[in-house]
Amino acid sequence: MTLIDENNEYLVKNYLFTYLTTGRDLVRLTLKYNPKEQPIMLANPNYDNATPQPVLVADNRGDNKRSTDLASLNFSPLPGTKKEAEAIAKIVPKITIYTEGAATENNVKKVKAPQILYLATHGFFLQDVEKVVSDSPFGRGLMVEPTETIAQQKPILNAENPLLRSGLALSGFNKRNSGAEDGVLTAFEVAGLNLRGNKLLVLSACETGVGDVKNGEGVYGLRRAFVLAGSESQLMSLWQVSDDGTKDLMVNYYNRILRKNEPRSEALRQVQLEMLGSSNYAHPFYWGAFIFNGQGTPMK
Repeated sequence: MTLIDENNEYLVKNYLFTYLTTGRDLVRLTLKYNPKEQPIMLANPNYDNATPQPVLVADNRGDNKRSTDLASLNFSPLPGTKKEAEAIAKIVPKITIYTEGAATENNVKKVKAPQILYLATHGFFLQDVEKVVSDSPFGRGLMVEPTETIAQQKPILNAENPLLRSGLALSGFNKRNSGAEDGVLTAFEVAGLNLRGNKLLVLSACETGVGDVKNGEGVYGLRRAFVLAGSESQLMSLWQVSDDGTKDLMVNYYNRILRKNEPRSEALRQVQLEMLGSSNYAHPFYWGAFIFNGQGTPMK
């Protein structure tokens, strides 16, 4: 979308883009399921403190696995998402909104295929850290940078599951304390959510659409995880985005798909064209980050 053609124009002006994680998605999109809940939104999490939540029972997703590289991450507030939630509440009927201390990992995990699931928060994608095997006199072992002082270095692949290296930050993330959870919703956990019947998943966050490429498996990360969970379509970003610019983009987008019944994919393109022609958001930094994945037809 942000590429330039031979006439020095952005491709979004002349083309509609809809993404798929793998070719198998073409078959999956022929299957139709009905939503089980009204729209749900989480916005403006309190990353330092979370409201105590009841413990989930019968959680069959395994233990609370986390990448060790998460230890260095901390996030600052997103006050723009509070305004975003207030504006969306006027557009989306019967929406349930969790904010501040209630925007918890627990409240995401208990959803059951809402028509729209809207998550306005920080996202993360951890790049792989190169590791090397050392053949030093002190024994063979795994070491991490710096690598200059290691003799006979032999780079090896980082075998950590890429679904553990991307995710969303929710209430209590900075202190890793959110009742029975820790405020870190990894893509690994997302893949176990109950979203078969969800018509639209919106991630109003940064770096939610990127992932690690594995042969034969498409793009791992949040985008792939939400597809595996059963979501019919996803709107997400490829890089860190503007707080206020994203609010305006999302409000316009919901007006188009809900009030004007525009196709989900084409509605995004029209919003981006409007921003491209504006004085405040013309730079692709504001509108080019967001991509649409999955079923692009109207929501009805």
